[in-house]
Amino acid sequence: MQEQNYTPYGKHKQEKNTQKNKKKFHTILPGYKPVLELLQDEPDKIDHLYLRKNKNSKDTTLILSLCKEHGVRHTLVTEEALARICDNANHQGIAVRLREICYTPFELLLETAFQAPLPLIIALDQVLDPGNVGTLVRTMYAMGAAGLVVPLHNSAFLGAGAARSAAGSLGKLPIAQAVNLARAVELAGKSGYTTYYADMHGKNALTAETQNFLQFPALLVLGSEEKGVRQGVQKQCSAALSIPFLREFDSLNVAQAGAILLASFFQAYGKK
Repeated sequence: MQEQNYTPYGKHKQEKNTQKNKKKFHTILPGYKPVLELLQDEPDKIDHLYLRKNKNSKDTTLILSLCKEHGVRHTLVTEEALARICDNANHQGIAVRLREICYTPFELLLETAFQAPLPLIIALDQVLDPGNVGTLVRTMYAMGAAGLVVPLHNSAFLGAGAARSAAGSLGKLPIAQAVNLARAVELAGKSGYTTYYADMHGKNALTAETQNFLQFPALLVLGSEEKGVRQGVQKQCSAALSIPFLREFDSLNVAQAGAILLASFFQAYGKK
């Protein structure tokens, strides 16, 4: 059998889309549950499915039946080939290559964020853990956020780790890249956004009272657990926000902190 051409774990093709000027990348999504959900709900997102040979079970019968029903291309491969495709991630005998996912131009995201259920954009400043990013994307999508911004460099790789944690939402939430995050935040401010950054040790704690003063449309910058948001990015923000801790505690990871702050923005917008 001729080996399939693929780009493991979403390695960026960085091709130009001449019509929409979007950058594209493939993502490999491993694991039975996320693959099954994708086959059932959005089979058109799947470019190719890889199933381990000799994986005989009711699960396999269901997967192959759904592939036939939705016309999804699939290939039976060896354990070694599947491990190579998934870069040795825990694949449970199955993985899919998603269709090309497009990065949305940042300017377009600023223009369309008003249409989201929650007109909030989250930007990540040097957050490197793909699992945390994927979990955050899942929460953002569920709560109606407008989109995510990641730096072109020093950012988490949006491959299988992020896709697995995002549980199918990575291809649904608009994601933009910024060559210079500080300038992107500055542009958002000039475009009518109120720009915030998370300061885990700051004094501007979000409470039931203070969240009423949040302004929309908004852009919120989250930094890494170790270093937080860089000074240059902070200077472009209108205000700092922090999470009130009732016990002495070091910090939360970006997915946890982002979810708490997202809930505050969600509640504040519902009162507008």
